[in-house]
Amino acid sequence: MRRSPSYLAGAAVRSAAGAALVVALSTPAVADSGDGGFTIKDPRITESSGLAASHLHPGIYWTHNDSDDGPYLYAVDSRTGETVATVTMSGVGAPRDVEAISLGPDGDLYVGDIGDNLGGTWNHVWIYKLPEPKVLKDQTIRATQYVVKYADGPRNAEALMVHPKTGRVYIADKNEDGGHLYEGPARLSPSGTNVFRPVATIDLWVTDGAFSPDGRQLALRGYFGGIAYTWNDGKPKRQGRLNVPLQGQGESVTYTPDGSGLMYGSEGKDSPVQAGSVPGGGAGSKSPSESGGSASADGEGGGGLSTGAKGALAVGAVLVVVFGVRRLLRRS
Repeated sequence: MRRSPSYLAGAAVRSAAGAALVVALSTPAVADSGDGGFTIKDPRITESSGLAASHLHPGIYWTHNDSDDGPYLYAVDSRTGETVATVTMSGVGAPRDVEAISLGPDGDLYVGDIGDNLGGTWNHVWIYKLPEPKVLKDQTIRATQYVVKYADGPRNAEALMVHPKTGRVYIADKNEDGGHLYEGPARLSPSGTNVFRPVATIDLWVTDGAFSPDGRQLALRGYFGGIAYTWNDGKPKRQGRLNVPLQGQGESVTYTPDGSGLMYGSEGKDSPVQAGSVPGGGAGSKSPSESGGSASADGEGGGGLSTGAKGALAVGAVLVVVFGVRRLLRRS
């Protein structure tokens, strides 16, 4: 959606800070394993705000624009960065602020039209659900539209996650001072209002999130960092920090199909999708509740500063400036 002048000014500060850090640090915090990353080359995709690894098509990642684009989803080939299919959703009206995409255990794509950058002025938002196409070609697919409200009132959100085992939908709101994880009903209703209720506090300014393919881990990212949680039967327990790469405006994350790594996306023309590590080792290791975490875990991992840690120190210095300016903007 269109931003207010103060939000645009704050966003400009964030983007400038992120760009300066990218130049200053020659080696981003990118994992050695997993998909190596790619660049989205489609000139139509300038505000990639969500990312989901395909269940049916190896190497394909689904994404979409933030706003002012229309009901479109793009299938991007990670081997080339090219769009190989454009899906037009029908039956959903005009999307307002599409911020997230996730795949459920039913093989359906869930699209979160959940953004509200004016601070929670819309009394409802929407989720769209449609089957992931078996054939990658430009096509129109009818989607089911769900009305969503929050038990504690309207809010801005950019992260929507579908649990890969239960199919339950979760939303994390976007709050500079930290927010909450919201749980939807066991099954979404296409005819009534779906009330999402807070189930856990989140100490992060969240821009996206994803469940691991085995459903045991939840990853949430922000502009300058991220947190991994063990799912703990729906009672998330903080596991460690994520080594989020420095990006101009990082707004998306998904696990690789095998769960061995994370892929982080950013808004902008020719935007990069970069690889990152998974605390606890990812798929094939002990369950997160049994493993001791990786070098990115809080206070764990051994001596020396990793590239991610050095980046975090630099980010901390920039955040002092960024948040100072944002507070001045709020006063003006």
